[in-house]
Amino acid sequence: MIGVTGLACGAVDDGIEIRPATADDAAAIAGIYAHYVEHSVATFDLESPDAAWWTAKLADLGAAGWPFLVAEADGELLGFAYLAPWRVKPAYRRTVEDTIYLAPGRTGRGTGRALLGALLEQGRAAGVRQVIAVVTDSGDPSSVRLHGAFGFVEAGRLRAVGFKHGRWLDTFLLQADLT
Repeated sequence: MIGVTGLACGAVDDGIEIRPATADDAAAIAGIYAHYVEHSVATFDLESPDAAWWTAKLADLGAAGWPFLVAEADGELLGFAYLAPWRVKPAYRRTVEDTIYLAPGRTGRGTGRALLGALLEQGRAAGVRQVIAVVTDSGDPSSVRLHGAFGFVEAGRLRAVGFKHGRWLDTFLLQADLT
């Protein structure tokens, strides 16, 4: 376990506050994620987990000491991001995978940058060495660009590993060294 408790989040530009997620955020998180399950290939999930599932995920990640953050402005949840183990074997304990999703209409407005920056800061402070991002090659370069702005580089491509919305999809493996 790598603990991240006690690390500050706080407000960023445009009135966006980055803070730890709570169980009270689970319904909004479920709603944001459901959009991507139903309307995109950003996730390979085919059914949307409900708020209870997200509450359990928050509890599990929190108990393991992993950060789960949300971006909020004027009481509205704008996105979420978390770190989770890359693999469960002990030798991988300082390598994590990041996940980040923004509410529809929030892309290109700095919300993702604020979330990912705070997430990586917490990971670095907790002793994380490597962060892996698995990004679907959907033809939309925004996630690759966002990660690239934080030093992620392409570490590989997995070809035709997911089938969704009638097509086979590749994923990019992006990696950032936090040392």
